[in-house]
Amino acid sequence: MVTKRLLISLATSMMLALSVTSVAQNTETTDAAADSRSEFRSLDEDVQDLKKEVLDLNRDLFLLEEELLFPANSQVAFFISMDVGEYFEIDSVNLKIDGKEVANYLYTEREAGALVRGGVHRVHMANLKTGDHELIAVFTGSGPHTRDYRRGATMTFNKGIGAKYMELEITDRVKKQQPEFVIKEWE
Repeated sequence: MVTKRLLISLATSMMLALSVTSVAQNTETTDAAADSRSEFRSLDEDVQDLKKEVLDLNRDLFLLEEELLFPANSQVAFFISMDVGEYFEIDSVNLKIDGKEVANYLYTEREAGALVRGGVHRVHMANLKTGDHELIAVFTGSGPHTRDYRRGATMTFNKGIGAKYMELEITDRVKKQQPEFVIKEWE
């Protein structure tokens, strides 16, 4: 009988010891999982911070590259705009400065639609020396009654110190039912 009680008490103490060990292991596992989650969160935050720094650095490098390639005192930019677009549907534009071709752009249907809706497209940016320059712009597209249309516009402009912005504007002349191509300087 004593041995039976001894065996029962030994079995009970072993079960108690196993349950305490199991609880301790579960607590350690829970603590390890919590530590693992907190380390993961910390690592994720570090990665997000690093990603933000890389994006900021990329933006700064792009701005520096623009500034080095196109200094403000010699910069000239050419923009295309369209008003209404009822008498002309643009396909392409060709720009020549001082007899040298500097840009030839072929418009997609989507880009041409954006111009008609009021968009402005920077077709070319360059550095020019101060002095007089001649700009020749040749527009190709569909004119009135969907016939092929090729028209040019010429302008002589003086490039001074500082940036210069030129707009090549396509407008409708309702009176003549023809498109009009005008080159003007932005002030």
